[in-house]
Amino acid sequence: MSFEPTTTLPGTRVVRFHSLDPLASRAGEWDRMTRDVPFRSWAWASHWWRHYGDDPRRTDRKTALFTLGVLDQTDALLGLAPWYVEDSLAEGRVLRFLGTGEVCSDYLSVLSEPGKEDLVSRALADWLSGARTGEDDRPQSRDSDRWDLLELTGVDAEDTVVGHLADQLKARGNTVHRRAGPNCWRIELPTSWEEYLGRLSKDHRKQIRRTTRGMLATGRVRVHGVERLEDLPRAQEVLIDLHQRRRLSQGEPGCFASSRFTAFHRNVMPDLLRGGQLRLDWLELDGEPVAAEYQLTGDGVVYAYQAGVNPDALEHSPGRLGHVAMLRRSIEQGYRAVDFLRGDEPYKAHWRAEPRASLEIRVVPTRTAAQLRHGVWRVGTSVKQWAKSGLRLVGGESVAVRGEG
Repeated sequence: MSFEPTTTLPGTRVVRFHSLDPLASRAGEWDRMTRDVPFRSWAWASHWWRHYGDDPRRTDRKTALFTLGVLDQTDALLGLAPWYVEDSLAEGRVLRFLGTGEVCSDYLSVLSEPGKEDLVSRALADWLSGARTGEDDRPQSRDSDRWDLLELTGVDAEDTVVGHLADQLKARGNTVHRRAGPNCWRIELPTSWEEYLGRLSKDHRKQIRRTTRGMLATGRVRVHGVERLEDLPRAQEVLIDLHQRRRLSQGEPGCFASSRFTAFHRNVMPDLLRGGQLRLDWLELDGEPVAAEYQLTGDGVVYAYQAGVNPDALEHSPGRLGHVAMLRRSIEQGYRAVDFLRGDEPYKAHWRAEPRASLEIRVVPTRTAAQLRHGVWRVGTSVKQWAKSGLRLVGGESVAVRGEG
């Protein structure tokens, strides 16, 4: 069977999906609950699982789909926890979001129909708290449904559904540890380019106007955008080539050195384009590609996911050219924000992006082995923090957000 049903709150039931196949017919229901965030979409999650999920040919890791659906009496989805489980010698059976790892997905969440957030979080907390120990003979209490750690990363600090779920799990006796994750950085866009320029420093504004007059307004720079599926292959090659050349020039391997990463993006881009969630542009200077921008879109936000510049054209500031073209186009098309995603690189604040806090949440059941592993993890984390900060370690304790853990 593809899933096992379990009765939970009156009028609802939780099922665990072991395969993507029965979820494919529910892709529309899935996407209606994403709040139009592309990293939560069916396309992103399903392609990620096909490239990074369970592969019997791999011996370095053992994974299985562990996606939980909350259904009403008519079998309609009220909510969805898009997770998988990975067996780890150090941490046991770990639940994580689809899309984690080298793909670096941000704004991941438990999905819910509007107004059903509390019901969904309570139903999932009930199911997880029963499945954690195998205390009865319900289908989900099988050993394959056991979990030792729920590790949620890439979560916006203001995400109410994940916050409710963590609170509900804590109320059922599980240990919940919250800590700050890497910031994302977002520009709330004005309605005009001149208004945006007015936010920048005098020197930065002068540089941009010089670039605009010297390059963009002279016809030397031409912007190419993907509008049709047949445009994709050329744009993909330009992006990969420029990204890799720039990273290699800096002594780094580059993201597209990973065959899985490359294959994932080649395959997910057509679906994102069909769904209106892809912007892939490149700039040519005097006929030569000098910059490429790979962005996802949703709910009026442009997510600047990946980029590349020509290392042989740095005297022309191709990175600045790419940012100017991207920001101007976003304002002209009426987007409300540009999000530079995770990482505290200085250029983000330079363009007047503001930090958005994220959380990393670990939930551990009461089982002794899981608690011991969590204790070892906390000590190791405290030692790393102590070594990084140079502060004195007191009692092996690390400080978690909201003081939990």
